[in-house]
Amino acid sequence: MLELCQSATKSIYIEQYIFVVDETGNKFLEIFKKKTAEGVKVRMLLDAVGSYGFYNSALPEELRKLGIEIRFFNSTSPWRVHTIFSWFFRNHKKTLVVDERAGFTGGTGVGVHMKLWRDTTAYLEGSVVQEIMNSFEEMWVIAEEHNIVVRIKELRLKKMSRDFITNSPYFKKRFLYQVIMAALRASQKTIYLTTPYFIPDRRLIRILRLAVHRGVDVRVIVPEIIDVLLVATASHSSFGELLRDGVRIYKYTPATLHAKTIVVDDEWATFGSFNLDSLSFRYNYEANVVTLDSKCVAELKEHFLADLQYSREITYKEWKNRPFLMKFQEFFVRPFRGFL
Repeated sequence: MLELCQSATKSIYIEQYIFVVDETGNKFLEIFKKKTAEGVKVRMLLDAVGSYGFYNSALPEELRKLGIEIRFFNSTSPWRVHTIFSWFFRNHKKTLVVDERAGFTGGTGVGVHMKLWRDTTAYLEGSVVQEIMNSFEEMWVIAEEHNIVVRIKELRLKKMSRDFITNSPYFKKRFLYQVIMAALRASQKTIYLTTPYFIPDRRLIRILRLAVHRGVDVRVIVPEIIDVLLVATASHSSFGELLRDGVRIYKYTPATLHAKTIVVDDEWATFGSFNLDSLSFRYNYEANVVTLDSKCVAELKEHFLADLQYSREITYKEWKNRPFLMKFQEFFVRPFRGFL
């Protein structure tokens, strides 16, 4: 991503949920300053909560004075930033486009603490780059609008793209959710899911259970350790009925798992910012590449099978015999799963 930014001659558009001004973030900012001085148009679209340290500093104004355009999505009161209330209606997308010709998208944020995470992000060229640009421009406009009614109007004419599919927290705008559910429902042989946050809704649970019943090999890789206890508890509470019906669940052990990929039947795949939880399903702005390209699908499958070698399988017996304290916590968290 840094190398691509270094090559810019016309424009750099970066959209990030997390942008930390540390060793990694500063590398990007130095390039942005240099390129702006050369006449390159630089736009930064960052989420106000995910990038709160940056948002709450004097740096954005300093960069604006140098000519860098910066907008923060959905700013919120300081007291809400470190509470559950800040999780909703965030821009969770992660994209980079340079000179409107090439770019990246996936799960990777900008920050040193994510340096050793297991993540998936892809370099892109071709028509999909213009689709990312269209999405960026849309979010750039509504980032300046704080009235939710006006935001809905801005999105009213938005239709589903072909390869870069978005998900928005508005009625009939959950395009990516619907596409993923349809692909899983049509599966005949395999479903391979990798996700850092796995809190399936009733619809996804039903689709996965039915897939197993018709002979589909359904496997899910999740992290060994999830950084948010509430989310970890909610995720674990959904394992029981899936394991009982034959869904195979694995915990990835070597590092923090942050990749978000799905591969179906060696024919269909998706990757991007979309987690398999209610925040992505219903409440946040997300985007994934969806592809039928055989090489891309095969590579994502290889990644999944490689990760499987470093993951331990959770059995139904192990899940049933989990400690009483864990069961107690899950009992109280279960009613709130639809908001996590």
